[in-house]
Amino acid sequence: MDYSCHTLSHLVVQHCLSAGVETVVISPGSRNAPLVMDFQAYAGFKCYSIVDERSAGFFALGIAQQSGRAVALVCTSGSALVNYFPAVTEAYYSQLPLIVISADRPEELIDRGEGQTIKQKNIFGGHVLGQTNLSNQDSNLNSASESLGKTIGQAFAGRGPVHINVPMDEPLYEKSHRPMDFGTMIAKHLVMPSPSLLDESYVADRIKQYHATPKKMIMIGAMAPGRVNADLMEIWQSDPSVIVLTETLANAHHPEFISGIDQTITHMTEEQQVDLKPDLLITMGGMIVSKRIKKLLRAMEIQEHWHLGPERPNDTFFALKHHLDAAPNDFFMKLAQTDPIEESESSFKQDWLDLRERRMSGHRDFLSQSSFCDLKVHEALALALPNNIQLQIANSASIRYAQLFPANATHEIFCNRGTSGIEGSTSTAMGAAVANPKPTVLITGDLSFFYDINALWQNHTPNNFRIILINNQGGGIFRILPKAKSIKPFETYLETPHQRNAVLMAKEFGFNYFSAHDQSSLTEALDALFSTQDAGPQILEIFTPKQDNDLILNQYFDHLDQMATPHLVTDKSNQ
Repeated sequence: MDYSCHTLSHLVVQHCLSAGVETVVISPGSRNAPLVMDFQAYAGFKCYSIVDERSAGFFALGIAQQSGRAVALVCTSGSALVNYFPAVTEAYYSQLPLIVISADRPEELIDRGEGQTIKQKNIFGGHVLGQTNLSNQDSNLNSASESLGKTIGQAFAGRGPVHINVPMDEPLYEKSHRPMDFGTMIAKHLVMPSPSLLDESYVADRIKQYHATPKKMIMIGAMAPGRVNADLMEIWQSDPSVIVLTETLANAHHPEFISGIDQTITHMTEEQQVDLKPDLLITMGGMIVSKRIKKLLRAMEIQEHWHLGPERPNDTFFALKHHLDAAPNDFFMKLAQTDPIEESESSFKQDWLDLRERRMSGHRDFLSQSSFCDLKVHEALALALPNNIQLQIANSASIRYAQLFPANATHEIFCNRGTSGIEGSTSTAMGAAVANPKPTVLITGDLSFFYDINALWQNHTPNNFRIILINNQGGGIFRILPKAKSIKPFETYLETPHQRNAVLMAKEFGFNYFSAHDQSSLTEALDALFSTQDAGPQILEIFTPKQDNDLILNQYFDHLDQMATPHLVTDKSNQ
């Protein structure tokens, strides 16, 4: 086995191995050759080669998303590193562990006119949890090891990206047949996270406050499957003072959870906003997609907001008072073992559920009459997607439409909502498909798909990978956004219409191709798309009428508003 002759390369690679890193995504280059050699030489790493660094970053993010473990990214010097930036910011806000390892020119060559040389130190600024800049002139390996141990540990402890910058002197391709041994040094410096311990009196105070609060809302944002168990759902279901709102990405399901948040809260009256305002808001999971619920709860001026879970909390509603760094199941099981101050007779949950049912009645009525459009396509997908798949959803319109339909409880659902950008959705889905043996389906819009076409430029696509491409010939999301069409010229600078399709791209990258233009052809194409899982990767492109999509969606929400909305009876006993 060939190893490099570079001491720093061995030190970095052995630190990753000791920390439990198993996956490495490498982009080609010259300056990173020692790292490439060593990551392949040491047993225990699965290495992937992805040419485009921007795509590589999201590919690695998809693997981290599925495995929950830190993934290493390795690139050469210069602008290659900058191409990781979109994935780094997504990892930071989605709280996924990435270890970015960049090769660099020796420090004395920076700003000396050397090729492929930029200022790589601290390049990601506040978008990484930690960073270390090694020195090719530093003879103190003990100090370098200490810095590496701390930085890599931060990726695991804080669930986010870190950056290690490694200067490499020439020659770069000299080989050795034996590894260098830094085991004792690394064991001394490796800093891995330890479980958080909550103060028992602090927890007791929160439980007492919880029981004394008559109107409680639990909001579940993006969360990995399995985080909420059946016992916890039963605790919530049995309490009439608790309403649970879940997003599509929450991966938590119960008949009495409100999953169609946007339908339920659209056009709420002032009286409803008063009656349905929670006294205590508890959030769990990560980012929240719905702009409507953010706007509503901010307008309600919530007085008490807790975040429950190990994630770094977001003060989304400007009312965050407590962060309980504990597993939701653990906290609520402890809560269930205590007696409430008094038996609740609240109608808070039922008031919310009554409103939901009226809205969903309007939802069903409208869709039964609607013509073919983006909304009808997403209805068809919600009904036709097979069970037990991993579902990846792209930004921007795709995830918003998906929020309007009940999620299949057998699906594992993900979307890059850290920064909510359209770049990288396909690359993330590809990495996730590699890491998860379940069949993977990506639902994406045309701009997101074409923008990230290099995601298909690699050799790791599983045969059970499916792409459903909804092509409305431009940025359809901008037609939905209020007043966006008032920008002149709207089509040129916002919507950016095009006439592209994916026929030749599918052929180029070895995908079977299907298409649909109406309800009938969509039904046939969906049957063909899922008829077998071993037919190789496939693309279904669905063409929808861009001039109609936004008009129909607005009519949809107007129709919900027109449904009878009787005034709610305020529960005076709980004021």
